[in-house]
Amino acid sequence: MIKLRIDVDYPYPSRAKSFAYVALRIKSKKGKSYLKNAHIIARMINESPRVVKGYWFFTPYTIPDKKLLDLLNPEKHEVALHVANKPVEEWKNLEKETNRPVKLYTIHGTAGKFARLIWGRKLSGPQVVIPTDFPLTDFHANKTLSIDRDRYKYGFDKVVQLLEEWISQDVVLSFHPEWLFEKNDKNQRGPLYDSLKTFLRVDNDLETLSVKKKSLVKIAHDVQEYEKNILPTDDFIEKLREREVDIYTFLDRKWCCSIPNPPATWIREDDNVGLLEIKDYDSWWQAIGKKTRNMVRKAEKSGVKVEVIEPSDKLAEGICKIYNETPIRQERAFSHYGESFELVRGNMYAAKNNSFIGAYLDGELGGFIQILYGDNIAIISNILSLQQHWDKSLNNALLAKAVEVCAPKGQRWLMYGRIGNHPSLDRFKENNGFVKFPINRYYVPITSKGRLAIHLGLHREFKDALPNSVKYPLIPALNWVSRTKVRVKLRLKKLK
Repeated sequence: MIKLRIDVDYPYPSRAKSFAYVALRIKSKKGKSYLKNAHIIARMINESPRVVKGYWFFTPYTIPDKKLLDLLNPEKHEVALHVANKPVEEWKNLEKETNRPVKLYTIHGTAGKFARLIWGRKLSGPQVVIPTDFPLTDFHANKTLSIDRDRYKYGFDKVVQLLEEWISQDVVLSFHPEWLFEKNDKNQRGPLYDSLKTFLRVDNDLETLSVKKKSLVKIAHDVQEYEKNILPTDDFIEKLREREVDIYTFLDRKWCCSIPNPPATWIREDDNVGLLEIKDYDSWWQAIGKKTRNMVRKAEKSGVKVEVIEPSDKLAEGICKIYNETPIRQERAFSHYGESFELVRGNMYAAKNNSFIGAYLDGELGGFIQILYGDNIAIISNILSLQQHWDKSLNNALLAKAVEVCAPKGQRWLMYGRIGNHPSLDRFKENNGFVKFPINRYYVPITSKGRLAIHLGLHREFKDALPNSVKYPLIPALNWVSRTKVRVKLRLKKLK
């Protein structure tokens, strides 16, 4: 059994707000952020396939609200007392407020003078005096190790390894909900969510979630939304609500699995992908224009050798060289410029379900393409080549090889981003057989703020909200701004 000791010291994720409530002796169980992290942890324990017991130690300022009590089923959770000042009074009040039997206690630690003042303790002497006839059992007798402290000290990979060793030794794992997502350099604690979810084996549906703040609202999406079918459930939306996400967006993969009868509360917007239907290589070769076929032949005549390659440090060096050749590509700032070899190498080895294709000139990598394999689709993640070799049509040769690789794998669809925001790149896609395939993008409002943002149109990207008649004339100006910003940034860096 995994034994968790959860010390719920403070009522809110905000340290300042929690300190104020405790210092002013305010005991409130209202507000959406009250014990927010505790709700998330309780849900994680309930969903864990492992045998887990959570021992929850509450202070007078963190009495569980109804929502948390509903999550604390007695099979996996036990309500206990975290003594602040008056053991007997606090014990009886906790039992009254929760209608649960309380059998265990710990003492809330206040080593510093500031903490003692906040909690109303004497500046010296024992923190709390426990009566000799106090009926509760002291939980301090258990061997306990701190997850939040060791997560800060050792980092994610090391602490996960240690946790499994401690669990096998029947050690109680202790932590504070306030350090679930945050870390504190002064106290040297947190963030422990990644470690907790890993050894509890939960929240796989949040593994690839990305949350960004836009116009004061938090919008979440799955970074693998093109690779797999997504149909958000009520439980999934509730998890996002607990994390204060306002809007969740995902797309309808109409090329293989359209969503039937979407709820009326989902807001639908038009979107698209650049999609190529692959029957076989010869069919693709005949379908593309003569000019594009000549470009592929030109690469061959220039001595370009194209082949599938396995990840290696040498490949990472070649990719890093391409990334750092120029800060500007396709007339705008290039996002990968400045990436170190270590970062490129780490990302390359971490990538799963993918292939790399390299274009070589005299044994040196001149360009590469990375293909991700999803459910009923292959996706071009990267296709780049050195500018000094652009006259040799490396990208055309790489794309031809990608089709050749995907066809025998039974990959019917090959995706290359979207079409509509970059005229020259759009022409390249269309010349190679990609079409603008219309799809639906859905937005699910989770909070009232999210509903208001959608009503005001703040959920959409600015470039997508503009009609093409307005957007296309603006593209040169936007590209100029992008180039200027990166050039200024580089000049300032040199001056330093």
